[in-house]
Amino acid sequence: MTGQNLTFVESGEGLPVIFLHGFCETKELWNNFLEPLSSVCRVILMDLPGFGNNPPLDGPLTIADMAEQVYSTLVSNGIEQCIMIGHSMGGYVALAFCEKFPSRLKGLGLFHSTAYPDTIEKKQARDKTIEFIERYGTEEFVEEFVPPLFFEGRRKDFKDEIKAMVEMGKKAHKNSVIESIRAMRDRKDRTKVLEKSHCPVLFIVGKNDIAIPFAGSQGQYSMPSYSTVHILNNTGHMGMIEWEKETLFMVDQFIQRIKKFYI
Repeated sequence: MTGQNLTFVESGEGLPVIFLHGFCETKELWNNFLEPLSSVCRVILMDLPGFGNNPPLDGPLTIADMAEQVYSTLVSNGIEQCIMIGHSMGGYVALAFCEKFPSRLKGLGLFHSTAYPDTIEKKQARDKTIEFIERYGTEEFVEEFVPPLFFEGRRKDFKDEIKAMVEMGKKAHKNSVIESIRAMRDRKDRTKVLEKSHCPVLFIVGKNDIAIPFAGSQGQYSMPSYSTVHILNNTGHMGMIEWEKETLFMVDQFIQRIKKFYI
């Protein structure tokens, strides 16, 4: 679906569950979740601004701006309340959505994501990444960026998946990539959003995640009034691929609990 809305695909009926992809990804990240979950809910896989079938970003866009676009897309499609699940940058957008439109959420899922802002060191690393992309381009960056997102000890098992993720990332427009890095770098601390959240929160965590280090993100798990935490050993930043069946089950159970106890 196109137009002023963000592009998305959907399947199923009932409670809407919105899946948001991460940086240099598209809605296709969640393709293997679409049909299995469509028997229990209305699954919507959405492209974030600048990615997938959306037009490239032509200027600065904050994480909060992205959340506003998600909101506008939901409103124009008659979706009043939903569960929102985001991977990495998609989790940042979901948290911003929760901050701005808390009554719209029945549940929040953070797949390898965090409410904490970037550290000084992380901000500096993002600046160096922007310099690299401006000098060498998006394709060379993605070739180096994607493989380390997977746990080193199982990387050979996901050779085809890594190749597919690289090809997905290469399709992203240079401006979209750079502006998204700036948006992530400049995002604010949203730990208060978790503390104030009245909806259940799901955390799926990679013990060996180099993008969202386990040691630095543990403090957020006890912030919500109700949280479910799954810690995956021998897992990097891509749990939905590294442990597809297991994480699909985790999400399914989260949805089922919300439908049973919170609706």
